[in-house]
Amino acid sequence: MKKLENKIAIITGGADGIGKAAVKRFAEEGASVVIWDMNEPKGIETRDLLVTEGLMVDFMKVNTSDFVAVEAAAKNVFEKYGQIHILVNNAGITRDSTLKKMTVEQWQSVIDVNLTGVFNCTKCVSEYMVGQNYGRIINTSSVVALYGNFGQTNYVATKAALIGMTKTLAKELGRKGVTVNAVAPGFIATEMVAKMPETVLAGMRDKTPVGRLGKPEEIAAAYLFLASEEAAFINGTVLSVDGGVTI
Repeated sequence: MKKLENKIAIITGGADGIGKAAVKRFAEEGASVVIWDMNEPKGIETRDLLVTEGLMVDFMKVNTSDFVAVEAAAKNVFEKYGQIHILVNNAGITRDSTLKKMTVEQWQSVIDVNLTGVFNCTKCVSEYMVGQNYGRIINTSSVVALYGNFGQTNYVATKAALIGMTKTLAKELGRKGVTVNAVAPGFIATEMVAKMPETVLAGMRDKTPVGRLGKPEEIAAAYLFLASEEAAFINGTVLSVDGGVTI
């Protein structure tokens, strides 16, 4: 039996990168997956590609920083599928700058998507999970949340906040059948990262004890584990998937 047989999953930011890898892996394991993403062309492309492979994937254009939009989208998913078992809060953006140069707009836009967006999705979707006394919520933090990173005050603030949010929600929702965990990826070879200068990529590899960048599929595997029945007794943890960067 597949690990997510007959499960309904929402994955935010699932149009490309780590999110896309997670959508594919979850669907391969038997889940019906709904992508929530603002990139409509890329989201439709990903959906269509995976559907041609015989996988159950849908796409909805959702601005996760808009509570009303998220509330409506969650209701739509529940009415269509009857249940929502899994939420992966994977969507995130960067607007990097040093504190001196960072604008209020750069700060706020990252807070809106990376933190408020997670609150919106979790608040709306968790109501359905509590109603069925079952749910798996996975938040995407980052290795930088654990040790900081130059020029990323806004991004690090949100990813560190997600760790605290994860632990708090785990306490609130655990008795209601809903586990909440976080994954903290290290340097991952997404399409965006691959476009960085080789000197930057070399620096990332040098900082990683295993000597390479991670693969999006390796983060997807961590999401899958935490979403599966194998992780039923894991709640409020932060799983670092970083090749040893934090040791």
